[in-house]
Amino acid sequence: MANDITPHDVIMRPIITEKALASIQDGTYTFEVDSRMNKYQVRDAIEKLYNVEVKDVRIMNCKGKPKRYGRAEGYSRSYKKAIVKLKEGFKIQEFEGLI
Repeated sequence: MANDITPHDVIMRPIITEKALASIQDGTYTFEVDSRMNKYQVRDAIEKLYNVEVKDVRIMNCKGKPKRYGRAEGYSRSYKKAIVKLKEGFKIQEFEGLI
């Protein structure tokens, strides 16, 4: 990771949906990440922020959906999503109260 990029710059926020919360029991966590980051930068950021070991990182670009409000048309914002699987025995403590 570059010297001027901190882990807080890479990880934007956790994604808290029913599907994401159900996968936490398997050790899989979902985050919204900066759109310029790659798998290796996401892995380093998660390991440094939460003091865990990462087994696998999957990344996908989520395109914005078309939206309308009256005659005004536009798109919801696009973002990059990272699905992070931790090694056996590791958990992120901040998510424990959600499940």
